[in-house]
This record gives sequence, C-alpha cells and structure tokens, in this order.
Amino acid sequence: MSLLDRLIGWSLPVVPRPIVRHFSEPYIAGETAEQALRRVRPLRDAGAMVTLDILGEFTTAPAEADRNADAYLKLLRRIQQEGLSETNVSIKLTALGLLLDPEACYQRILEVTQLAAELDNSVRIDMEDAPCTDETLRTYERLRRTMPAHIGVVLQARLRRTLSDIDVLTTQPASFRICKGIYLEPEEIAHTGFDEIRENFVACTRRMFERGAKVAIATHDEWLVERALELIREFDVSRDRYEFQMLLGVRERLRNNILADGHRLRVYVPYGEQWYAYSVRRLRENPQIAGHAFRSMFSRD
Repeated sequence: MSLLDRLIGWSLPVVPRPIVRHFSEPYIAGETAEQALRRVRPLRDAGAMVTLDILGEFTTAPAEADRNADAYLKLLRRIQQEGLSETNVSIKLTALGLLLDPEACYQRILEVTQLAAELDNSVRIDMEDAPCTDETLRTYERLRRTMPAHIGVVLQARLRRTLSDIDVLTTQPASFRICKGIYLEPEEIAHTGFDEIRENFVACTRRMFERGAKVAIATHDEWLVERALELIREFDVSRDRYEFQMLLGVRERLRNNILADGHRLRVYVPYGEQWYAYSVRRLRENPQIAGHAFRSMFSRD
C-alpha cells in the first residue's frame, strides 16, 4: 500500500461532501433508479451486460430492511418494463437485515428472487466481510434448491476457505462471481499478500471451471484477465458459462478490449441515496481503492 493510498484514506473523514461526490461520480450512477438506468443504456449499446446494486448495507432496523427489499422488487419490475435484457441485480444481505434476523432476511431475499424468476431474471448475492460468510452461503444454498437458474453468489479469493467452499457448493450446479475481495481480514483466515491473492484467484477460477460451475470473473487486473482466458481455452469453456465483470468507471479501455475480443462482460452499476456512506466506508476499509480512485480521476484507462 503506497503512502498516497494511506494519506487519502486518513483524510476522508474531513473531506467535504461535494468533493466526495465528485470523487465518486464516475463509479456511482446517481441516487435514483432513473439516474442509474440512464447510465445503463449506453453500456448496453456498447455491448456490455449490467448488474445493478442499490447502495445500502448493515441495516439497523427491520423497517429499513423492508424498504430495501421493496426497492429491489420495484427495480426488477422496472428492468422488465424497460426491456433491459441481460440486466440483473446484486444484493448485499446485510441490506436486507442479515445481522438483525437471518430468517427474516431470508424471507426478503426469497421474495426478491421469486420475482426475478417470474420475470426470467436473476439475483447475485454479494459477499461481505468474513462474519457474514457462513450465513450468506447458507442463504444461497436454500434459494438454489428451488431456483438454481436465478440465483448466484460471490466468493472472494482473499479468503483461505474459498477453495473448500467451491468444492462443497459444486455438488449441485452453481453460479459464482469470483473476485479478490475488498474486505481486509486477519491473516489467519485470509491471504494478505498481493501475489498470494492473485494466485488464489487463479486457483479458485480453475476449480470452478473444473467443477462445471458458471463463472463471472470480476477483476480489473489485466494479468488475471490473461490467466482467466488461458483457463477458458484450457477447459474449452462455452461462452454461456463465463463472463467478465468490472465496476462502473474503472479500467474502461480494458473493458472495451474484452468486449471487442468477443467475450461477454457485465458492468457493476451501484446507485442509491446512501452513496456518501458507501463511498467513505469503502475507501476507508481499503485505502488502496481510495488511491486507485484518486489516480483514476486523471485517467480511467
């Protein structure tokens, strides 16, 4: 982690809100569904698919979790009304009250996933910090029993347990997103070195392909893109079994190159009223992201 990354992370609490807004604008699609959908259309015109994330996590009251679930129900209907094929949703379970009442959270995500299935759409459950991992995977497995084609989950290469999780989860057809993982975890449960995380990302991607899973390869690391392409060729993975995923506003030249080479790619588009809390929390949790965002203000290639 560079000194610039640390300085930016330390300074975030005193940065005025308008500056954070400017700082985050390339990466957050606005506060409303309408604003987000305006960002979706050009991406689709360029050949990309999209996943929409309504910002909000670690809810503190059941009523807030209910509102978040309702927002996703409305969003799924809006996607259908707008005819936005290949546009799905990503959800953090703590936004639906995972830490308040896991069973109530399950009922909320069940309702959202059932609607997605009715509309021939899908839901991706985002992975959060390590204390949420077990319950997140249990929720995914419960939903998969009845709606396997409409639910997927995220796994993090940073965590030491992930290869074992892949083995357990692929006893049935599975749909994964593999990412490095933004949450900084203790060394006892997580890989902490840059090369270690990269190597485990490749190992996890290999295991997913070996086990027949559908895989969304979420990375902005060109080296990992190349390794993933080698695995796709090695296992002769059909086009419908993999896609790349990238965050809105990050490494746009790499994104365009992947699309130009004929690969499927989905852009992760976050939006919502909680943009400020999300921006500050994410940048403080991982100052390297803050440094990347600062540098990207001058070049998004």
